[in-house]
Amino acid sequence: MNDLGFPFIALAGVFVLVVITLCLFGVRRMMLRRALGTVDASICTVNNRWAMGVCRYQESALEWVRLLSLSPLPSRTMKRSKIVLVGRRDPSELELTRVPQGTIIVVLSYEGDEFLLAMKFGAYAGLSSWLEAGPHTGVGTWR
Repeated sequence: MNDLGFPFIALAGVFVLVVITLCLFGVRRMMLRRALGTVDASICTVNNRWAMGVCRYQESALEWVRLLSLSPLPSRTMKRSKIVLVGRRDPSELELTRVPQGTIIVVLSYEGDEFLLAMKFGAYAGLSSWLEAGPHTGVGTWR
């Protein structure tokens, strides 16, 4: 084998791995968006960093799945009965550069911790309806 054979094979192998990884990201994104009960929503993580993702409504939980990941497991799962919708607001000047255009900031409380979701108004309306439609805690309920 000549001097250029090994570097060419290594470079081609790396290129094939990159293409396969990008295809997997695309397929995962398509599968997440195709499922019923999913909406695009960015979440504010530690140090005021925003991460893009998808929220999935389950029967008794809200799951947030990171967009730039190959893991099929949700990054955050919140029980429906413990989520409190605190309110919504427009993005601040600093947040406008970090969240998608035309979104609102939704403030949620989960087990005493507040966190922020950035989503379209229609997705917010769906989230608030989903939370309000859930069974209420009381004597004889399943919560």
